[in-house]
Amino acid sequence: MTLKRIRLELAGDPHFPEGSKSHGYEFVAPLDPEGRLLPAEWRAERGHCRVTRFWAGEASQHGRLMHRPGGSWVFDYDPGRSDDDEVGFKLGNHRFAPGEYVSFTEQDEALRCFRVASVQAL
Repeated sequence: MTLKRIRLELAGDPHFPEGSKSHGYEFVAPLDPEGRLLPAEWRAERGHCRVTRFWAGEASQHGRLMHRPGGSWVFDYDPGRSDDDEVGFKLGNHRFAPGEYVSFTEQDEALRCFRVASVQAL
């Protein structure tokens, strides 16, 4: 099985110049041996591909990792809405390995960078 639990933590930004371990995401996704997302396996396992957004001082949000037509990947918190989706920037091209960086356009329209803190087999 290729499903992994991935933890992303906020990298430096104007409010947190040193980054923050209290702001980020934990999600489950299928990864190849190099740490890249696997769309075909996601289709077969999408019910397991859940996300939790944790943000200090706010209630956690729970949703799903979704692969949209055209290839983009998003965190979707309410299937009936799209204004709450958080869109990954070219996630299909990134490696999910500790120390790597990925970016998301969040619900407030801000593009934020996150560091891959951990990747664990399920």
